Amino acid sequence: MLRTLLLIPFLLLASICHAEGILVFGDSLSAGYGIDAQSAWPKLLEQRLREEGYRYPVHNASISGETTAGGRARLDEALKRTQPQILILELGANDGLRGLPISAMRANLDAMVSSAQKAGAKVLLLGMRMPPSMGQAYTEKFRSTFEDVAKTHKTALLPFFLEGVATRRELIQADGLHPVAAAQKLLLDNVWPQLKPLLKK
Repeated sequence: MLRTLLLIPFLLLASICHAEGILVFGDSLSAGYGIDAQSAWPKLLEQRLREEGYRYPVHNASISGETTAGGRARLDEALKRTQPQILILELGANDGLRGLPISAMRANLDAMVSSAQKAGAKVLLLGMRMPPSMGQAYTEKFRSTFEDVAKTHKTALLPFFLEGVATRRELIQADGLHPVAAAQKLLLDNVWPQLKPLLKK
């Protein structure tokens, strides 16, 4: 009897952790490429959650260079391992920069959102945009794909993850692609208003 009573707090804690994790699943923009990992926006998210009184652990499974095809191949394992309540899906930029077929990107995003929802996770999709040099037809179809996926699956959507960052040269690293450490709070500020309605205290 005593042993059972002693186990109860641990079981409750395990239940909380099991049901209330956030999985950030993206590419180099979320992996913290070129900066200290402690400065990347998912780590700042972890801090803000604590400050705001939320008890969600943050699991960052982002990989630099990842495409939607690569993400689709490894998402099921990540879902099983972390069992998140919320998935923040940030993929597609590398598909666009490589000029990969948007139809394939759409299929991969559809599959990942479906997998997350079947696993019981709410989804926040982070939209991306391509530079004008990719051509108007491609860039417009690329942009609208995220909106279409979010509408189809009734998920939360941030239309442009790099809003307020991509056009400010001082916030981008020398490679012209990746945000500097000082931009990470701005990225989190973009994500937060869309994420907060999905959270529970």
